[in-house]
Amino acid sequence: MDIFQALAYFVTYYLLALNQNSYLAFSLNFFIEDTLKIFALLIVVSFIMAVFRFYFPMEKTRDILSKSKLWGLDYFLAAALGVVTPFCSCSSIPLFYGFLAAGIPIGIIFTFLISSPLVNEASLFFFPVILGWKITLIYNLLGMAIAIIGGIIFQKIKAEKYLDDSVQKIRRQDFVVEAKAKLSLSQKLQMWFSQSIKMFQEVYVYILLGVGLGALVHGFIPQDFFLKYLSSNNFWAVPLATIIGVPIYASGLSVIPLIQVSIEKGMGLGTALSFMTSVVTLSLPQALMLKKMMQWKLFLWFYLFTTIAIIFMGYFFNFFQSFLL
Repeated sequence: MDIFQALAYFVTYYLLALNQNSYLAFSLNFFIEDTLKIFALLIVVSFIMAVFRFYFPMEKTRDILSKSKLWGLDYFLAAALGVVTPFCSCSSIPLFYGFLAAGIPIGIIFTFLISSPLVNEASLFFFPVILGWKITLIYNLLGMAIAIIGGIIFQKIKAEKYLDDSVQKIRRQDFVVEAKAKLSLSQKLQMWFSQSIKMFQEVYVYILLGVGLGALVHGFIPQDFFLKYLSSNNFWAVPLATIIGVPIYASGLSVIPLIQVSIEKGMGLGTALSFMTSVVTLSLPQALMLKKMMQWKLFLWFYLFTTIAIIFMGYFFNFFQSFLL
């Protein structure tokens, strides 16, 4: 991903020659880097999923994932995939979209969508350094458990029927088996690329809007502005931290220093973790992109479940803070 950072830096500070200390430069640099990164990821993932759908039609894919010998293994694997993929909430959208297009069961897809930002590279690799292995292990296991529970719930309510019509149409598409043998490699490549571009065209406007909103918040509203209102450990601190974290669009890695300082200054462990988790999981840019793929009912259910889960994690760690630190 360094190439996108380099391109954004070149455009912002060399071509446009903006002041490196200005909020405008921060916002524009952030917008260019994240837009290029997500666009590239979306096209690559869409292409891979087009190849996948060609050789593994929807029915075959669904059979493979729904006939696991160990019940729940498919959900566990989806949660584990979310853990090891270093994506923020917006970067996980292309994979979510690709999984939808590939016909993977909806519950497994939601397990990944919840797990990917909730249990991220920050919690996996940096928590041991600043919070210790005990909190790291509990946070990651709790996050995976929440993702699995969420996936099972969305599978039970048949969330697929609440997807946007354009997404449902893509999920219903399939390739004619008889025509496969007649296609040359160049024809296959052309078809797969065409499909990936079609998927890209479905959501690119929402990516621009989402990242643009995130860039404005990222550049013009300093993150430490919010943290000073979360120093108290009263009952409302955890829900307030969760709500305040929503407008701030950032990766887990960028929030880690703020969390470390806040805990050192006396903020509750659960309050700090709720803030971080909300920032990386409930971002407004992600909301704009997801709304393109979901009807309002499913969209609200997803955010309600995730918000409640984050608040629960906050209260859990605040309650057991004295035993964990």
